[in-house]
Amino acid sequence: MFYPFAFSPVCGEELGELTARHADFAAAGCGLAGISCDPKFALAAWARELGAPFPLLSDFWPHGAVARSYGAFDDARGMAVRATFLVAAGRILASQVLPAGARRDFAPWLESARAVRP
Repeated sequence: MFYPFAFSPVCGEELGELTARHADFAAAGCGLAGISCDPKFALAAWARELGAPFPLLSDFWPHGAVARSYGAFDDARGMAVRATFLVAAGRILASQVLPAGARRDFAPWLESARAVRP
C-alpha cells in the first residue's frame, strides 16, 4: 500500500491497524508492505515507533518513481497518494485509490487476500 507521509495522523492510524491485524493477513497468505516518498531513515524510525512487523519502503529517489509506475503519485503535491494493491503471481488483482484524508477499510482487503490463497 502507498501512503502520503510517515508520522501523519491518518497514515499512523492505518499502519497501526495493519500492525494489529498483521497475523490475520499473514494467516491469509498475504504479505504487507507500506510505501511512501519519505526518506528511509524517517521510515526506519517510524517503523520502530509503530512496531511494524512488515517493511516500510522508501520511494524517495528517484522521487516517487515506484508510486508513479503504479499511478499512485500526486505530482502537484510531490507525494504518494493513498493507494492499495493486491498483487499475486506478479499481477495486480485489485486496486483502490482514495482521496486525500480518506481512511482505508482493510476488512475487504483481508477477505480478498483469503479468496486468492491457494
